[in-house]
Amino acid sequence: MAKAAGCAFLLWAGLSAAAQVGPPEILRFSPTSGPEGARVAITGSNLVGISSVRFGATEAVFEPVSPQKVVGIVPHRASSSNIVVITPQGRGASPSAFLVTNDPRIPDEVSYKAEYVNPVPAPANFNSARLWGIAIADTRVPGHESARVEVAWTRLSCRVDGREVVLNDDTGRVRGGLYQRQPWFASDAHDPIPLAYDLWNHSVVLAVGRRSDRVWHFWSPSPRAALPLGKLEGCTVQARVLISPGALLQVGMDYWRSPTIPYGSGGNNHEAGASNWYLPSTQWQEATFTDIGGPQF
Repeated sequence: MAKAAGCAFLLWAGLSAAAQVGPPEILRFSPTSGPEGARVAITGSNLVGISSVRFGATEAVFEPVSPQKVVGIVPHRASSSNIVVITPQGRGASPSAFLVTNDPRIPDEVSYKAEYVNPVPAPANFNSARLWGIAIADTRVPGHESARVEVAWTRLSCRVDGREVVLNDDTGRVRGGLYQRQPWFASDAHDPIPLAYDLWNHSVVLAVGRRSDRVWHFWSPSPRAALPLGKLEGCTVQARVLISPGALLQVGMDYWRSPTIPYGSGGNNHEAGASNWYLPSTQWQEATFTDIGGPQF
């Protein structure tokens, strides 16, 4: 009887504790301002079973960290507004607004406007990766019709069991297509990407100013790479590029279910994130993105 009474007491205590979980409350968030793509640490109480994180009315990608913390990504086209979290027990709003401060040098239609690392890791059954880049003309710049981006080489490497493993290393070649720019990547419909070559620099030329109404989306010409066996810490994209006045470039990476599965519905790919936008320069630049270490604060 004493043992049964003890079990009953523990059950009652557990139910009582569960009943005390109330609506979520946001106490603070950091940083308090930033661009689309910024990582925001939201802290408070009762942040259990979160079904939605919103910046105003706009849904955000998020990842719960603990009952007191969740990481959210400032979503595309978000405006300065309070942050809202929703759980089965209700909703809670931040005591002040998050201030969206996008770089004015980046066109409005672009997504994302700053580097971000997806806080939601790739599922365990994803076993390949592919790097990608996007180049556009800035139509606000006089003479943008002659804007171009040259790509000398691209490289994808991953850190597995504490060592760097190169998956793709391509020189003077890319594959890709021209995608809808407004709305940004509205569908998978695209035209073939027109390519030219600079024999002096051993690079491929993207004449983005000739089709300023499109996103020049490119990726590695090598087959989609299989991830090495072992503990994956993340991957890094690198691209050596020359960006002319009136052009912009961003690089990123996706994880995939397998090296051969086609693009399409069903969650075949998982975006790891994207770099900051790289701006024009008279010098060659090395554009990079990595998800090693995850979102940082």
